[in-house]
Amino acid sequence: MNILVTGSAGFIGSQLCINLLERGDKVIGLDNLNDYYNILLKKARLDRHLNHKSYSHYQIDISNKTDLEKVFKENNIDVVVNLAAQAGVRYSIENPDVYIQSNIVGFMNILECCRHNKISNLVYASSSSVYGANTTKPFSVHDNVDHPLSLYAASKKSNELMAHTYSNLFELSTTGLRFFTVYGPWGRPDMALFKFTKAIMNEEIIDVYNYGNHERDFTYIDDIIEGVIRVIDNPAKSNTNWDGKNPDPGSSFAPWKVYNIGSNNPIKLNDYIAAIEKNLGKKANINLLPLQPGDVVATYADVEDLFITFNFKPKYNIHEGVKNFIDWFKKHPNF
Repeated sequence: MNILVTGSAGFIGSQLCINLLERGDKVIGLDNLNDYYNILLKKARLDRHLNHKSYSHYQIDISNKTDLEKVFKENNIDVVVNLAAQAGVRYSIENPDVYIQSNIVGFMNILECCRHNKISNLVYASSSSVYGANTTKPFSVHDNVDHPLSLYAASKKSNELMAHTYSNLFELSTTGLRFFTVYGPWGRPDMALFKFTKAIMNEEIIDVYNYGNHERDFTYIDDIIEGVIRVIDNPAKSNTNWDGKNPDPGSSFAPWKVYNIGSNNPIKLNDYIAAIEKNLGKKANINLLPLQPGDVVATYADVEDLFITFNFKPKYNIHEGVKNFIDWFKKHPNF
């Protein structure tokens, strides 16, 4: 297939490009290479697949509709995977405008381009953040998600609603993937694993919010990629049993679906830090702090729908995943 991957220099996007190219797909990648974090890391990720004979690249922003339309016109695209977004819960509190441009305007442009270019399947990144104030665990796609705690979460919830509208109006098959705390080699420097590892190696103090009692469903990058590819190969279909009198939030009469991709095994942040310490052979200097505004205390993915539909469950545990990351980080300490 000819697959457009937006955010192709990102953590998930770059690895997805590599896996798709390895199995024989043609990949069209685009990324704006913004400076939210170290551009050298983004360029290093991109270098892993930039010169592959079946890869072509555009440095554009999805919020620029004219540039995005040009990409669609120049390529015979079968499937779109939209991973381009402004990430980060805390950053959204101080920089809300960026999230509207990238996550709302940009996603709207993606939908419009899919509509006018007869794309058969749109897969897009949502987030576990959409569960917001929900306290029922594990988080199920069949739960209501109308109480987000950050603008980032609200933007991802908005993407799901916007996608549903296009699935209904234009029969565009759309699948939203609610990722749960993705980690692994080539990860994001603003995420806990990257920051904590670097600080512990340099004997610096690390800030640990909620006194280390956060629980996260840490999900290894290889499991995320496997889930994305299975969804690429199996576009969403209408749920013929969907009932408007008792509406299921996780499916629809339209060809629209959302899935959780998480390890289904929440880990306390203190235990996560312990795994880092073990693999580094060094103790952390910890500054315990209260809960931050916008933070969700715990995430826990119900992945039953993913298993039922695709016979797939994430398999990596934090001991394997953290070790793999630290082995990589020791070879790339300057990121």
